[in-house]
Amino acid sequence: MKWTVVCPYPRLEPERGVAALVDGAQVALFRVYDGEVYALGNLDPISGAAVLSRGIVGSRGEVPTVASPMHKQVFDLRSGECLDQPGVRVPVYSVRVREGLVEVMT
Repeated sequence: MKWTVVCPYPRLEPERGVAALVDGAQVALFRVYDGEVYALGNLDPISGAAVLSRGIVGSRGEVPTVASPMHKQVFDLRSGECLDQPGVRVPVYSVRVREGLVEVMT
């Protein structure tokens, strides 16, 4: 396991996602309104399309979420769990901001 620099923190716009290729894995990065950064697998397990980075960022109660742009299933940004279909989830990656750079562990 190692940390890989993905981008400068300011390049992540609040409430928007971006896709990055990190050691061969498609990762969707999200910066939420409070500044926290999350990283999930970019592949939507329902549709099979690599689109989660283009999803709608929001929340359900206190849970930060992203809704797939394909069929609108909602995923918890912290755990990768689908809140609409129990048992469905996407990979979650550890992410940190260090010296102004976003790093993902792979």
